[in-house]
Amino acid sequence: MIALLVFLQASLTIAVSSPYTSPEYLPLRVAEAEGYFVQERLQVSLRTTRAEAGAAEALAKGEADVAASSLEAALRHGAVGGRPPRLVFGLTAAPPVALLVPVAHRETIRRFEDLVGKRVAVTSPGAPEHPLLFALLERHQIKPTQLSLLSLGERGLAAALEAGEVHAGLLPDPWASRLVEEGKATVLADFRRRDEAARWLGGPTVHAALFVRADRQPKASDLTALARALLRAARRVETAPSEELLTRLPTRVVGLKEDFVARLEGAREIYLPGGWVRYETLQLSVAQIRNRAPFPKGVTVPRRPADLLLLDPLKSLLEPN
Repeated sequence: MIALLVFLQASLTIAVSSPYTSPEYLPLRVAEAEGYFVQERLQVSLRTTRAEAGAAEALAKGEADVAASSLEAALRHGAVGGRPPRLVFGLTAAPPVALLVPVAHRETIRRFEDLVGKRVAVTSPGAPEHPLLFALLERHQIKPTQLSLLSLGERGLAAALEAGEVHAGLLPDPWASRLVEEGKATVLADFRRRDEAARWLGGPTVHAALFVRADRQPKASDLTALARALLRAARRVETAPSEELLTRLPTRVVGLKEDFVARLEGAREIYLPGGWVRYETLQLSVAQIRNRAPFPKGVTVPRRPADLLLLDPLKSLLEPN
């Protein structure tokens, strides 16, 4: 019987961008912990990479069947023979961060345009919120040179916001929620909510997603099974009490209990409904990435967003019977 079960299972290796505690990839962790993959007869191995680009690179090297990564990392680092990978399941609309203003500056910083000439910080140049800031600058027709941009780390940025040493900063949870709850900062823009992200970015966008190689893809039936497991997991992340998830997830995914609760509560509204990514959503997201910096030489990103999508395996689950 055991041998038969193993025989019936399809094996998939999914490279997942770090860190383990990232709420963007929490549905994958929940699907593994709750046994949703196994119930779909999938033998899934989650391989966490050391950097955001690592998952896309693992996919391109053939070290993974699927990459859970940001769209930008997939396009810039996941191409094979010049062809970027194809998106099979959307996870989040934007990095789950908030643009915070210290209470000391809330009277002078009321609009994004008020940040011109001011000190604005991110956690690090490679953090997901860094390109998000550049998308905001472009949308408001502000050049990066018109700000004093700083990189302070999560703890350093939280301390700088608390002390009023910067005028604004893009910060993830648990720090963002903590500073607001303690009355030390106010939210200028909240990207932890997909509707707010759409308002600030000019329309719906996609940030984190699952990708497969354009030249070598898992079977459609396996991708459908994977999508079914992720849909269940995403619903659980959005609705389950934090205490329930705490007891099911491994320690390295949870981290500190109070931090996990803050990250979870802050991210419940960031996931894309049904994992679905519309053509217009992808088109806007790709345009924002292209405007920030040219794609690497030799990488051909198609102008038609349909050529970057492989949603038929997911579509069969979302259509009414």
